[in-house]
Amino acid sequence: MSNSQSVKAVAKYIRMSPQKVRRVLNQIRGRSYQEALMILEFLPYSAGGPVWQVVHSAAANAENNYDLDKKKLIIEESYADEGPKLKRIRPRAQGRAYAIVKPTCHITIVVKSIN
Repeated sequence: MSNSQSVKAVAKYIRMSPQKVRRVLNQIRGRSYQEALMILEFLPYSAGGPVWQVVHSAAANAENNYDLDKKKLIIEESYADEGPKLKRIRPRAQGRAYAIVKPTCHITIVVKSIN
C-alpha cells in the first residue's frame, strides 16, 4: 500500500442527535490521535463519550490490522450521519397526541498515518 494508509471505524445507531455529535467532531478533525483523546476527555459534552470510543477503535484497527503506530495517527475525517429516528407519541390534553422524535446517528472516524 501507499505511505499514508487510511483506516476507519464506525459506531452505528448511537442514541444522540447528529447535530450534537458534530459539535464534538469539529473539535478533533485534523488533530493527532493523542491530542484528540485528550480533548475528548475534558469536553463538557455527553457526545464526547461515544466519539472517544470510535476514535479509540479506529486507532486499534490501524494498529492491529495494518501495523500502524498509534503515535503517528491523525484524524483525517470525522462525520456523523443521521440514523433512523425513533418515533414516540406523547398523550396531550383533549385526546390529542404529539409526536416525539428520538434521533440516532452513525459516527465515522477515519485515521491516517503520517510518516
